[in-house]
Amino acid sequence: MARRGFFAELNYQAQQAEKRRRQQAAAAYRAQVAAQREAERAYKAYQRAAAAAARASAAEHAEAQRLAARMHVEARTAEAEAMNADLAQLFEDLDGLLASTLDVDDYVDLESLRIRSVEHPPFDAGPLSRPVPPPPPPVYPPEPQYQEPAAPTGLSGAFGGKKRYEEAIAQARATHETAHRAWREHCARMHAGYSAELERRRKADQDRVQKLDAAEEIYRQECRQREVEAEAHNQNLSQFINNLAFDVESAIRDYVAVVLSNSVYPDAFSVTYEHSFDISSRELTLQVTVPDPSAIPAVRGYRYVKAKDEIVPTALPAKERKERYANAVWQVALRTLHEIFEADRAAKIRSIALSVSTDRTAPATGRPEEVPLVVAAADRDTFGTFDLAHVVPHATLVHLGATLSKSPFDLTPADTSAGVRIRGR
Repeated sequence: MARRGFFAELNYQAQQAEKRRRQQAAAAYRAQVAAQREAERAYKAYQRAAAAAARASAAEHAEAQRLAARMHVEARTAEAEAMNADLAQLFEDLDGLLASTLDVDDYVDLESLRIRSVEHPPFDAGPLSRPVPPPPPPVYPPEPQYQEPAAPTGLSGAFGGKKRYEEAIAQARATHETAHRAWREHCARMHAGYSAELERRRKADQDRVQKLDAAEEIYRQECRQREVEAEAHNQNLSQFINNLAFDVESAIRDYVAVVLSNSVYPDAFSVTYEHSFDISSRELTLQVTVPDPSAIPAVRGYRYVKAKDEIVPTALPAKERKERYANAVWQVALRTLHEIFEADRAAKIRSIALSVSTDRTAPATGRPEEVPLVVAAADRDTFGTFDLAHVVPHATLVHLGATLSKSPFDLTPADTSAGVRIRGR
């Protein structure tokens, strides 16, 4: 059985974005988004009105309450409309499963997957790009200056003044020496602290440079790794293209995986595949698994009932729900056949043996089981004559001689006992 390989995954990401862009261009999608935005706007308006009512004075309270109540009704109404828009979008997607793929070319140009140039993110050093700044130089206090006492004059110098003057000079010198020594010691400590901080920052910057060099080397290694991976990717792609050209069975199988991975279904109706290919008969055997009937909402729409302050669902009639699920199953079958044949321009695949089934818990055993809903076979030449834009899917499958479930919604298995033959063989 095939798996989604490297090329399929790569192409899936690119193609899914394009197909979602096409879906978003649809009017129903725009209506859905508009309804959601209106619901958000109305709810915010209600919140503002409720907050204003809480702040209002007694005289203003009644009017504020009436405004808040009106905003609440508008918000709930908008919420119901948004729910209806979501539902309408889902129903449009389900009813248009086949039509949505007809205007898309399912061919995959494998050369478009080649990596022409490798884009490297810019190197971001972050904080490592900023050098550690040096510490500000110390601002030393001014050096103490010696101030000699004034010499005695007049009578003060005649009566013992000279001795007192000499003592004053000695005292001034001693005081100056003490102050100068303290100043030198303080400056020495400031210089030592500055030198230590300068050395610490020098080492920190040296460490930063080493880390920056290491980060740059890691970046260069990552760039080289991206280059190596791109080269390996391109070599594998070249081998893939070459193998496909020479009918290597595994390459054809992988190409089918690429095509199937591109088929974008609604999130609520996801589809999975398993397939195998026989080169001798050039027949693709393809098993498609669809969601069970619970994927179809049981609701037709919603309405807000003011008296109950509730959003009330309107039931979708059982007949309509059954028809929508069955039609979705028939469309999946035709869509899958179309996508494979259209994508296979080189006509590697001549015929497809297709089964569409869903999973359930068997009511009799309680164990998981697969319920076949469609078993069909189609050859390229016959299928290529159909104008799928104007067919009724169920009628087309009957025309192909498919075995179909009588009631897919009720999980009535298709009768697979007799098998299916391709018409025209």
